[in-house]
Amino acid sequence: MSESQDPLSDQPWSDRNKPPETKELITLGGMFLCLIILLIWLLNFAVNWLIVQMPVSWEQQLGQAIVKAYEPQSLDSPQQDKLNELVNDLEAHISPDSKAYRDYQVLYIPTEVVNAGAIPGDTILVYQGLLDQMGSENELMMVLGHEIGHFANRDHLRSIGKALVIRTVISSIFGDVTFIADAAQIISSTRFSQAQEKEADQYGLDLLYKNYDQVAGATDFFARLSENAGANWDFLASHPAPAKRVTALEQLIAAKDYPIGEYTPLPEMLKES
Repeated sequence: MSESQDPLSDQPWSDRNKPPETKELITLGGMFLCLIILLIWLLNFAVNWLIVQMPVSWEQQLGQAIVKAYEPQSLDSPQQDKLNELVNDLEAHISPDSKAYRDYQVLYIPTEVVNAGAIPGDTILVYQGLLDQMGSENELMMVLGHEIGHFANRDHLRSIGKALVIRTVISSIFGDVTFIADAAQIISSTRFSQAQEKEADQYGLDLLYKNYDQVAGATDFFARLSENAGANWDFLASHPAPAKRVTALEQLIAAKDYPIGEYTPLPEMLKES
């Protein structure tokens, strides 16, 4: 039996008990990684199925605690009343058998943040910074319809479920390693989030058409965003690049033969900070 020398010690290695080669280690590591990915995929599939089956009433109860965290930031005002009127107009076009058929409320937050969001509890957040960017009521309605689209697809719950699955699996295997869990969550959810945004854009476009019988303003907000430096780079971004969203919406408008008509001016009260 031949022997070889261990470079880190004076002890010889037996040919029958050689250390694993680099190729073997890479193969084993790859198999282990594939098993982790498969486990995450299976658990995420199960969680998504459960979310789809969840009664809307459960979702509303779950969201109550989250909504309470935002209520102190909101302002009961003419702006909030008007935003709720606009959302009611969109709600009138939602089929009663749809999971998007809810009792929506808008929380108006008078800060310069340029954002809107859908949170569990049938609540849409609208910031004054976003309203300051709006050039028409049509443009704003497209944004509000987009947020309703997230409720229709239960995107907020699916995102929370996926994040919990990833953290649970990684923490179970590697222990409480926050950095690894955060990095894995960001990388794995990026394209998933972009897909959600595209679906919500389509839902918002359809609601916009049902409300006005035309789709003026559908692409205006995203077209304006695309003019910002670096805005059209979407690698590892949660939202598709604005220019891509404009192109996708234009293609949908053409495919569905939606007309583009006249703009409705943005209500003056929504321009006031």
